[in-house]
Amino acid sequence: MATKKKKRPPPRTAAPQPATRRPLRAGKRPGAARTAVPPAAPRPAGPLQYKVVELSTVDEGTLERTVNEWSAKGWTLDGVQFAMRESSKRPAMAFVFFTREGEAAAPDMESARGRLRQMSETGSPTAALVSSPDFTGNAAASSYQRPPGMVSAHERLAQLAGLDEPERPERGLILEPEE
Repeated sequence: MATKKKKRPPPRTAAPQPATRRPLRAGKRPGAARTAVPPAAPRPAGPLQYKVVELSTVDEGTLERTVNEWSAKGWTLDGVQFAMRESSKRPAMAFVFFTREGEAAAPDMESARGRLRQMSETGSPTAALVSSPDFTGNAAASSYQRPPGMVSAHERLAQLAGLDEPERPERGLILEPEE
């Protein structure tokens, strides 16, 4: 008995490609045929000034007002950096960066020297503030006068807690006698 050979179907002929199809670019990556974006005009050589604006309330309105305000003054938006809270997806604060071309402000050497002389004679404002009764809890003699309406952090917490009079912070450890 002779085995019968199976007939193979005839080879397919390539269908003609439609005219709207682009020819394949062998060896080139996709998008290589796109036109290049022209480079930006070169910046004139000059120092950049930077401006950083801190926003403690971050919402659409404050960002929009800040960008519009500083753009109107001749500053160009450079970027925005958000500081996030761990417990929330909403940013706690934002830093908005602006730049503009121009000469940097010249340092005022005479004013700085005068301020240093004043601090050497009268002491620094920080040292006066730290030695004040607001920070030490005692009535140490101090030339520091609290501005009207300003309260210490301890007093503000007492106000928020609803206490009439804030308690003075305790100094040192107080141990109870053993029984």
